[in-house]
Amino acid sequence: MRILTPLLAITALLAVPAAAQKPAGANSAPRPGSAVQRPAGYPRSYDATIADARTEGRVRIYANADRAELVPVVEAFKRAYPGIKVFYADLGSTEMYRRFVNETRRRQYSADIVWSSAMDQQVKLINDGYAQQYASPEKPALPETAVWKNMGYGVTAEPIGIVYNRKLVPPAQVPRSHQDLENLLRTRRADFVGKVATFDPARSNTGYLYLSQDFQTTRDTRSLMEAIADTRPVLATNTGPMLAGVASGKLAIAYNVIGSYALEQARWHPDLGVVFPRDYTLVTSRIAFISREARHPAAARLFLDFLLSRAGQGQLARHSLWPVRSDIQARRLPAGQARTVRVGPQLLVNLDHLTRERFLREWNTILASGKNKP
Repeated sequence: MRILTPLLAITALLAVPAAAQKPAGANSAPRPGSAVQRPAGYPRSYDATIADARTEGRVRIYANADRAELVPVVEAFKRAYPGIKVFYADLGSTEMYRRFVNETRRRQYSADIVWSSAMDQQVKLINDGYAQQYASPEKPALPETAVWKNMGYGVTAEPIGIVYNRKLVPPAQVPRSHQDLENLLRTRRADFVGKVATFDPARSNTGYLYLSQDFQTTRDTRSLMEAIADTRPVLATNTGPMLAGVASGKLAIAYNVIGSYALEQARWHPDLGVVFPRDYTLVTSRIAFISREARHPAAARLFLDFLLSRAGQGQLARHSLWPVRSDIQARRLPAGQARTVRVGPQLLVNLDHLTRERFLREWNTILASGKNKP
């Protein structure tokens, strides 16, 4: 189990505002920057939220976004709200779910904010009563597909794509659609045996979400999965190893990779190519909610609002986490290409025990058929 620590490079132990450090009798006028202004357009009542958050002095976050992506966001939050420490646990989605549930049930100190890319798990936690309602002042700026019950907030809009090694896949053969990928794997099967990777839906909840959404989108997904299975694919539990494998040439192609991370890596690895299928590209979101039992609810509201604000979304846009707001300058897919996975109860179907068992049986059958190919 990972140890929950402050983001040392980001927050360390944030300084108490200068005015609070003065001895009694000293000039009590605040130094420049020490007064916290409520964001423009927020109600006057938000002043009380800011005051309560500064009294709480900290916020605890469980998330599976890379620390490097959180550095600029937390730095900006620190400038906006000095004196609030941010404690961050970087956890896998399955570990996060189990840890948060167990701690909450035992009434132990747990996260104030839970923020995960496992959309179905987040919706289940909300549906099971682990979140509290909060109507963020930023809600009017968000798409309807990103908010559920004033509890779950989609913070990002991340496309799921295909990555390939430019030396192993010639430009003329780069798959631009799901059908292109299937055709490539069938016609050049011998070249790709052991060189294709994808998520293992049996071990990765994120991978299960992506693949189940593929099957819901088109019946042709089974045929594509059969073509992938015929290559005896490498099955991964997260994006990092797949990207590293393709960049190094150990792998030629990886399917259903978080595209924002892939684009970030492609900046440093010229052999790494990224494609968002033109027939459809899944667009998923990292859902955040405030815990029903949050020890620091006011600070949690401040941090969630900041993530959803123009300032916070702008910070995300400068790095690999694409923002959910449409009024932020950022790369976006054409509307006809993007298939946005909505934040809402339809995701609960994925977590039905019988549905999951049936899905994984089919997946294992497909894999077995590929292993039997000569």
